[in-house]
Amino acid sequence: MTSFRIERLTLDSESVKVWAAGDVRHRNWPVVYTLNNERSIYVGESLNAATRMHQHISSGRENLHAVRVIVDERFNKSVCLDLESYLIRFFAGDGRFTVENRNEGITDADYFDRPHYQKAFDAVFEALRKEGMFTQTIPQIVNSDLFKLSPFKALTQDQAAAVNDILEGFFDDLEHGSSSTIVIQGDPGTGKTIVAIYLMKLLSDIRSHHNEDIVESDSIFAEYFLEGYPEMLRNFRVALVVPQQSLRQSIQNVFAKTPGLTRDMVVTQFDVGFAEEPYDLLIVDEAHRLSQRANQSSGIRNKHFEEINRRLFGKDDDSRTQLDWIKKQSRHQIFLIDAAQSVRPADLPREVVTSLVSEAKDDHRLYRLMTQMRLASGEDYVGYTRAMLSSSPPERRTFGDYDFTLYDNLKDLLAAIRKRERESGLARIVAGYAWPWVSKKNSKVYDIELDGCKLRWNSTDRDWINSPKSIDEVGSIHTVQGYDLNYAGVIIGPELKYDPDLQRIVVDRERYHDKKGKENNSRLGISYSDEQLLEYIINIYGVLLTRGMLGTYVYVCDPALRTYLGRFIQNAQPSSSRSTISGPRTP
Repeated sequence: MTSFRIERLTLDSESVKVWAAGDVRHRNWPVVYTLNNERSIYVGESLNAATRMHQHISSGRENLHAVRVIVDERFNKSVCLDLESYLIRFFAGDGRFTVENRNEGITDADYFDRPHYQKAFDAVFEALRKEGMFTQTIPQIVNSDLFKLSPFKALTQDQAAAVNDILEGFFDDLEHGSSSTIVIQGDPGTGKTIVAIYLMKLLSDIRSHHNEDIVESDSIFAEYFLEGYPEMLRNFRVALVVPQQSLRQSIQNVFAKTPGLTRDMVVTQFDVGFAEEPYDLLIVDEAHRLSQRANQSSGIRNKHFEEINRRLFGKDDDSRTQLDWIKKQSRHQIFLIDAAQSVRPADLPREVVTSLVSEAKDDHRLYRLMTQMRLASGEDYVGYTRAMLSSSPPERRTFGDYDFTLYDNLKDLLAAIRKRERESGLARIVAGYAWPWVSKKNSKVYDIELDGCKLRWNSTDRDWINSPKSIDEVGSIHTVQGYDLNYAGVIIGPELKYDPDLQRIVVDRERYHDKKGKENNSRLGISYSDEQLLEYIINIYGVLLTRGMLGTYVYVCDPALRTYLGRFIQNAQPSSSRSTISGPRTP
């Protein structure tokens, strides 16, 4: 039985005055409230809601005329801070309203008795949803890009500490006219992209702040809204660089629905190279995916690479990389990096990434994210999956409720993924690039035929995970890097084999069909050995095996490799009856 109630009033002085006199809790009790009109919403918390309403009226928020105040005799300040953060995130993820809150510091704090009182939050959500305040259910919102890539995500403690330290040094650099290069390093699932998006929103909010605006004094970044800081950012030019096309488009869609952010703040490295004006700050997500001088994805990109090199450095110097473009075109840079997610020879060379990290460390500008946000398996799973594919295999272990399972038959894996899709959504099949993409030119043919199953590669390379056909298709590394799934079904293709004589994993170059993924660099006179190609392919599977938040199901084409990996992954129970799967589902 719930004990909260939702009180409603209109945001005008007389209505607030009458409401304030009705209950002492309206003037002296921790509450959470919402202000909204048809398009926009603001979520707040206060110990004196009546006074706070008058402040909102004075600051010009009376256009948000509808007020809802959530009152519960069990609420304390910590509960209200947590509920406020919860509602901000879900309103942003739902998309029904434009959320007008600033990013002053939403953190994932471990408040006292949190598991107990958080059970009431979903009831508050449902009560508001029945009033039309939300258009989607909690599972639908949680599975959406608007939620996953929201600038209102609650930061972990190490993320918040990194952001605070970065801001402190950054504003000091601005004050003294110094340049800076910052590196944020983290494994898959530690929230590098979230930190990048959060910083973009936070800097935008600081820049647009005016002295008369209300600032929550106990928010962790409140000091940066004080006089002096916003003035340093008034004419500040900042952008978020996202090398991967699919992820870039998803972030652009989120920015388009977020006050203070716009689609054109999310750019490519080529946009940066051609920019007429330099940037004050460039934040580069997945910086390891920037490119060196190599054959690009298209002829026009090769031409653009040459033009940018000549424009910025006076000649087409082959030693110049897109990292050099970023540094040349900005006074300050923040690079988010995981070198083990470099998946193509054209990516920045490992020694360049290592040097970037080393220099940041020497300057005390290196920050490491440790807390695992994505995977229910915990922090050790990422290292475990990487180790089992390496020359130094780990001791076998399990990961609690995380469903890490090896399948002997692809039909069973597909059936399991489709079952998970019905239960929780966001369950997808992904694979290494071990089959040609013939369906790209002929949509009636199949690309992958295994165990009596016929499958096609992704029919779109933009936002594939959310496309209508994705449950019936197979995604490549280029469709899922940077994204979260609930369950990932990973097909390890025949390009990886286990050599019993050598007692190690080896690559079959002829079975690997990503042309750009194994292409030698004739421009730089570099030929990539099988060992180097193996490293990239291992990195690819390291990414694919860390997409599933709740579970990862694995099918291995090579029998010897399947037996070998069975030492590290629990085997699925044999199916009593095999379901026949020969192509896309019939609706």
